[in-house]
Amino acid sequence: MKQIAFLLIMVVSVQLEAQRIIDLYPASIPNSKPYPMKEITMEKDGRISWIKKVSKPTLTVYLPEKEMAIKAAVIICPGGGYTGESYLREGTEIAEAFLRKGIAAFVLKYRLPSDSIMIDKTIGPLQDAQQAIKLVRQRATEWHLDSAKIGIMGFSAGGHLASTAGTHFNKSYIPNEENINLRPDFMILVYPVISMNDGLTHSGSRESLLGNAPSKEKINKFSNELQVSPDTPPTWLTHAGDDTTVTVENSIRFYQELIKNKVSTEMHLYPEGNHGFVLKLPTDEWMASLFSWMNKNVIAN
Repeated sequence: MKQIAFLLIMVVSVQLEAQRIIDLYPASIPNSKPYPMKEITMEKDGRISWIKKVSKPTLTVYLPEKEMAIKAAVIICPGGGYTGESYLREGTEIAEAFLRKGIAAFVLKYRLPSDSIMIDKTIGPLQDAQQAIKLVRQRATEWHLDSAKIGIMGFSAGGHLASTAGTHFNKSYIPNEENINLRPDFMILVYPVISMNDGLTHSGSRESLLGNAPSKEKINKFSNELQVSPDTPPTWLTHAGDDTTVTVENSIRFYQELIKNKVSTEMHLYPEGNHGFVLKLPTDEWMASLFSWMNKNVIAN
């Protein structure tokens, strides 16, 4: 009985170590207004499933046991149309799947665009993504990570955020006196919003991020298929062909631009399943091809 109790204590301690929430910014939050927005959370089976009105960004840290750690890390951006964040299905559960493979994961609770809490809401989420990359790189040694194997993942509007971080890394939108490299080493984009252009974009995401009548300049700036360069990180994409919320053309156009710029990329298209199709599949099943890609293109390098 004593041995069983000891093992239970060990399991609990590992879980506590793997799930530590830290503030994204050590001091003041850049580009913010002093507005006391009350965060709204919803739960499912005692776990946070959905978050709205985020004004204080955090990272939830998932570190694998040292014996199985392979030193790679993924920063996860849940989707939600830039009006909320699907924290459980597109955050926590994904982090746990990476953890089982020895890959560190960091679920980013990023600020949602709002004129109430931001001076410029168009760059708020990007600032948080850049800060997450900076923070994980700064603490890579402490967390037993390879600072050259830190990637970013995003679902739906979170995919827009991830692809923005992966195409706008040459400009720092956060204080970065240490000159930390803000380029993710790889991207994982799941039914992502890529474009802000009519006919391609998810209108709700665009309105939340850019407002009701954005200028052509802003639309082009945040249409990430127009921002691809030979320095864009290697990318893995997946999407369903019958997606009626975020058209598959977002992934296809981004893939075409990656190929044109000779960026290593792999795309998996499913004929049906609509938006959020992977959430209907066992996590380890649909992520099998992703883990295979990571083994060849991230871990082995």
